[in-house]
Amino acid sequence: MVTTDITQLTADCNSWRQQMRNYRDEIVHLKNQLRQTAMKVSGRDHLRDVDHYENQFYIQLINIHDLKHSIKVHDHKTAVARVSKNGKINPTTIAEHQHLHEQYSRLQSLLDELKNRFNQFISKFS
Repeated sequence: MVTTDITQLTADCNSWRQQMRNYRDEIVHLKNQLRQTAMKVSGRDHLRDVDHYENQFYIQLINIHDLKHSIKVHDHKTAVARVSKNGKINPTTIAEHQHLHEQYSRLQSLLDELKNRFNQFISKFS
């Protein structure tokens, strides 16, 4: 059995939340770039792309918020376990941590792909 230290779980959670804050800031920056690009766009297809990215940024900001909140709740549960269970981690907490890590990785990949596609789109108008 692999032993997991509560401090490591907490460090993971803090790192994930910080990265979600960074992604949120990045999405806000991309939204601003989109607004600037939208003023240069003409044509139905390009306007459709602008609308698509605007919707994607909105959706991903919600996803970032939701995941950040889930991580915060998990971190709180872990802190409670540290105090109330003498630092012992139950298997459910570890499974939840692994699930959150999978969600984090998927969202990270999705956000990176969205950012890359968006940068390709706006490069057409620079």
